[in-house]
Amino acid sequence: MVTHTGDPRLGNIWIASRLESAEGKERSMRAVRNSAEGISVVAVDEPTGAGVRLEVTSVGICGSDVNLAAGLGGFTYGHEFAGVAADGREYAVEPNIHCGRCEQCRLGATQRCTDAGHGFLGVYQDGGMCDAIVVPDYTLAPLPTGLPGRDACLVEPASVAWHGVQRAALAPGERLAVVGGGSIGLLTVAASRRMGFQVDLAARHPHQAAAGERLGAGSVDGGYNVVIDAAGSEAGLARCVELARPGGRVVLLGVYQPTIPVPGMISLVKELSFVNAVACGRRDGVREFERAAAMLAENPGISSTVITHRFPLADAAEAFRVAGDRSAGAIKVVLHP
Repeated sequence: MVTHTGDPRLGNIWIASRLESAEGKERSMRAVRNSAEGISVVAVDEPTGAGVRLEVTSVGICGSDVNLAAGLGGFTYGHEFAGVAADGREYAVEPNIHCGRCEQCRLGATQRCTDAGHGFLGVYQDGGMCDAIVVPDYTLAPLPTGLPGRDACLVEPASVAWHGVQRAALAPGERLAVVGGGSIGLLTVAASRRMGFQVDLAARHPHQAAAGERLGAGSVDGGYNVVIDAAGSEAGLARCVELARPGGRVVLLGVYQPTIPVPGMISLVKELSFVNAVACGRRDGVREFERAAAMLAENPGISSTVITHRFPLADAAEAFRVAGDRSAGAIKVVLHP
């Protein structure tokens, strides 16, 4: 059976409960969830309700998934995913659940939807780390020619990166650096290069720096007009502040809870501006999600550089372990149901 959680963060999303029939027999659909025993693949109800049913073809493990797994359970993970519909069409899914009616949605900032039901699939509500899912039709983005479904889980993080570069509002001649060599940092490099900007990368691990070079990044020195934080750590943010020139801008793509650890005195002396960026929206009437998909289709080398590991869904626990060990060479780890 399916039950509604009553959590206002979930709006009208129906959550598939953990499954066992009255006879104790497991149902057929699998999903990746977290429990006291850690990440595991459990049996859940087949998805129901209004929307489009997708058989999931690829789902990425985000750093936020790894962080969530340290303490949260009860829902199916996965906000980076793609799948195939009953008619054979392939889609990437923009996981942003929004109303489409509020002021922010009408402005194109659907990621800032003010409706009580606003949220993201895979974050406090069921996502795509499963065999199949039903999603609202407005979340679908048809895959462009050149982007296979097995790589299309990258569209969501690529759209986050694209939005971050747009939020930077770079002017001609301004210098740009990215701090953080994970998938978001590397996709930010790719988005910057696609938009015609030169970009340097500060990466923690040698394999990340090498990946950045393949995507067109240079080495950092200092004096940047804009520094994009893709590290999401106190040390990474301090490095951003260090690299920014006086009067510069720091764009925050990293996720911090509960507070952002901004270095005080040096930020004050430099009079730095901090710009927040989350998810993606619309710009000039076009979904940034679709622009990111087009970028990946145009340059298959982005996917082959960023995706380093692939696992079947059944091996989700090992996939999460690998994703959490960046020093061992992982960048983007992908599950294939």
